[in-house]
Amino acid sequence: MAIVINIDVMLAKRKMSVTELSNRVGITMANISILKNGKAKAIRISTLEAICKALECQPGDILEYKSDIDTD
Repeated sequence: MAIVINIDVMLAKRKMSVTELSNRVGITMANISILKNGKAKAIRISTLEAICKALECQPGDILEYKSDIDTD
């Protein structure tokens, strides 16, 4: 997958649990886990906005593009 979701990194930086993020954003812990584990096929802009607000970060802090082609 070319887009990586770094919610776990931001949770660690903010010293916040998945449970706390779930409560602040208003989505289930299962859905946050799907995002964390890279299993999500899509994310709503409103959900991304709520996550950014809760984690006090920018979308680019959460979303990262990685090429599928090895450059080594």
